[in-house]
Amino acid sequence: MTTPRQTAEAFSGHRFSDAYDVLAPEVRWTSVGQGTVTGRQAVVDACEASLAELATATVEFVRFVVVADDDGAAVDAVGRYEDADGEVSVVSSCDVYEFTGGVLTTITTYAVELDPAAAADRT
Repeated sequence: MTTPRQTAEAFSGHRFSDAYDVLAPEVRWTSVGQGTVTGRQAVVDACEASLAELATATVEFVRFVVVADDDGAAVDAVGRYEDADGEVSVVSSCDVYEFTGGVLTTITTYAVELDPAAAADRT
């Protein structure tokens, strides 16, 4: 059985498929300020679209802190993304995961893009 910690680490680390098995049928993923995706297949589709966008990029997590128990988990991360053209984006995010009986029911994501030059101050 996958623990909430393992699920959170996988999902926040862009290893989405490692978390698909524990998604509730009516899982709800809210990206604060961006919208909400509801339902297992809709979340999987959103994850796969993200992976397609990241296919030609490199990702380095300069911060990745996980706190978890049996009913929830949170990941505080700073990721440095570099696309094929060398353009760099740095994103600070916090993902909060809620579980019921080992099944992931709710994901809430807070994310903000940082100035790459100033990002070292956040890690």
